[in-house]
Amino acid sequence: MSDSHDLALLINSHIPVIAITTHEENRAVDLVESLKSQLGLPVFKWSITEGLLRLEQGYKPQRINSQPEDVLKHVKASTQPGIYLFLDFHPYLEAPVNVRLIKDIAIDYEKRRQTLVFVSHDLKLPSELLVFAAEFELSLPNKQTLRKIVVEVANKWSRNNPGKRVKTASDTLERLVANLSGLTATEVKRLARKAVFDDGVIDDNDLSTIMQAKYELLNRDGVLHYEFETEKFSNVGGLDRLKHWLGYRKNAFLDPDSPLDLPKGILLLGVQGCGKSLAAKAVAGLWGVPLLRLDFGTLFNKYYGETERNLRESLRTAQVMAPCVLWIDEIEKGVGSSDNDSGTSQRVLGTLLTWMAESSNAVFIVATANDIEILPPELVRKGRLDEIFFVDLPDAETRELIFEIHLRKRGIDATDLGLNGLARHCEGFSGAEIEQAVVAAHYTAHAQQTAVTEDILLKELQQTRPLSVVMKEHIDYLREWAGERTVPAH
Repeated sequence: MSDSHDLALLINSHIPVIAITTHEENRAVDLVESLKSQLGLPVFKWSITEGLLRLEQGYKPQRINSQPEDVLKHVKASTQPGIYLFLDFHPYLEAPVNVRLIKDIAIDYEKRRQTLVFVSHDLKLPSELLVFAAEFELSLPNKQTLRKIVVEVANKWSRNNPGKRVKTASDTLERLVANLSGLTATEVKRLARKAVFDDGVIDDNDLSTIMQAKYELLNRDGVLHYEFETEKFSNVGGLDRLKHWLGYRKNAFLDPDSPLDLPKGILLLGVQGCGKSLAAKAVAGLWGVPLLRLDFGTLFNKYYGETERNLRESLRTAQVMAPCVLWIDEIEKGVGSSDNDSGTSQRVLGTLLTWMAESSNAVFIVATANDIEILPPELVRKGRLDEIFFVDLPDAETRELIFEIHLRKRGIDATDLGLNGLARHCEGFSGAEIEQAVVAAHYTAHAQQTAVTEDILLKELQQTRPLSVVMKEHIDYLREWAGERTVPAH
């Protein structure tokens, strides 16, 4: 059904107050105005700058009715049926007299058939008006409309550059159209112009730029973070079983026509510093999709209900960015059991579980945790997430590979460094601790104006007390606990 059909149905249902929350004010006004003849009702538009105006040729604004209280009194006193559009009225809904006047008009609806339509980018009706009101949401452009907008932008560029046509491949164009989904027509046109008018070419660079711009449009509250650097799995030592698991599910996640079930997500549990966060980044890099990180630190709000609202908005943004990876770092800090947060953690958990059960979008959750015992069982059971992987301390072969990766990253030739022997000397070290040993050796060699040698690296390793030694009891318990309850990532 079209927006005009749905809105006309709402008005014909004798609902006195309709709220339209949108940034596309002109589109909302045009939609209401287009219903004049169909409904047989005049349409009036009010704004604080122009006053009240009947949307028909020959009428002039009634500036005498520019103040909110005055225009509401005017509508209440009038006996003429009609649709009254109020633009950006949200600041004036805090005044008790305005709320009472709106309520009076709503109560008398059956006598006068006056429909009040409020249009604003941020609209929250007072509780006493909700019984008289309904919300209406403008639909977003479908795939056919998105493609039409992009083609129109491309044609305009060609008209401005006679003899030239926009260059792109058909699959790139389709990916651009897919990346623009979830945005309003105005936003789509703006981003399409950004892709086309730069150089008359739509390529992979434009796709990444569009995704970044799309994220900035959607995430105005700053709770989600767009991770620009996604690691390649070649830069992640070990985790072979996890890599194979993800490789088997890549096509099912990226192909909307796949007969396989859509992968939901994984939980990465493990020893600190062993690569859980790096692996989360690498999932997005392997699958070639955006990586969004949910920060529970900015999610929580001291006001009742705001934390859950922040989470719902973040999850809605992730759905619009799909296909994407949603990385929830240290998830136990947000949904773990707590008696000191007035039930906020439980409400956050409920919101997250509901979304996980109902969402059909290609949003793959990668949750990381250091302490799974405080996580609620309803989150970690099968069906919520696909698998729980344990990221253990690296074995000798993986430690050697980690040395090679971090030495190569810093331009250090590892040919004569005896990595096999170094790997044997650092049993119990995490990947992060090996990296810091390489960093320290690099500093030492630079200070001594010499190359990094095996002796320098060995000395740095000997001066390091790894976490597996400092917190031996805790690490041993975690590894023993995970041994029979999780799947090894390596």
